[in-house]
Amino acid sequence: MLSRSSKYLVLFVSALFLAPALTCRAQFREEAFSQSFNDDTAEQADSTDKIFSVKDYWRGLTHKQETDLFTMFEGSAILVGGLQIYNKDYWKLPVVYGGIAAGVGGGLYLKNQGDPNYKYWLAGAGLVYWAALMDGVISYKPDDYPSPAKATFYSMLVPGLGQIYNHEVWKLPVYWGIMLGGLNYHILYKRNYERFRKIYNAEDTTYLPLETSKYYKNIYRRYRDYGTLVIALGYVLQIIDANVFAYMHNFEVTEDLAIDVSPTVICPGDNYAFTPGGPSPAFGMSIGFRF
Repeated sequence: MLSRSSKYLVLFVSALFLAPALTCRAQFREEAFSQSFNDDTAEQADSTDKIFSVKDYWRGLTHKQETDLFTMFEGSAILVGGLQIYNKDYWKLPVVYGGIAAGVGGGLYLKNQGDPNYKYWLAGAGLVYWAALMDGVISYKPDDYPSPAKATFYSMLVPGLGQIYNHEVWKLPVYWGIMLGGLNYHILYKRNYERFRKIYNAEDTTYLPLETSKYYKNIYRRYRDYGTLVIALGYVLQIIDANVFAYMHNFEVTEDLAIDVSPTVICPGDNYAFTPGGPSPAFGMSIGFRF
């Protein structure tokens, strides 16, 4: 059985899959940049204010218009195989539907039979579902690099893959270090939490008073949850990082940067020359930046 913190983490990741526009698309608007990064219609649609359009998704499935990857991914997270239909990879549909049906059906059957291996069948169905989404993102056209949508969903499906896509491999140790560190503490404190929980529930006072067992049970549960939060934090940060740096990949920064420092005379008021008996000018430094 999943612990409470693990269930929260699963729900959190599921929410990111079903509503990626809330976490990614709404943060970036086309009007926020004076530079046009991409002339492609579908990519420009990624910056619109719509969270999800059933009409656009349906028109994409029927190939009546070019639909952005955000919309197609969101729809395909619910209607599995939508991306394969949009990409015209029809031959993959029997593999996707057959794999999911076999995994779910076999898992439910074995569960009813009391076979503990049913979990592996359900996990296999989840793996096919994940593979269908990943395949749809990889095969999505047009494939103009860099695509913020692709970078975002790559990081959602495989943490760190968005950074690889953006050619920023050096960031992998940072984000994977955060997530693996959180996972290490989650496992460590979960083990201790389960230990003291069993002692407390059994009312075993052989080595510790009951109140002490309760204290350690609660404190290790809290630390376990902190480890889960660190994992979630690292996961979200690497998604945002992949999205932002894909958007800013072609941001023009000229190499002609210069700073000019020179002495100057500041005349008070509207005087542009020395006036006998008038206010004394101020002497200082003038700093000019050229971009």
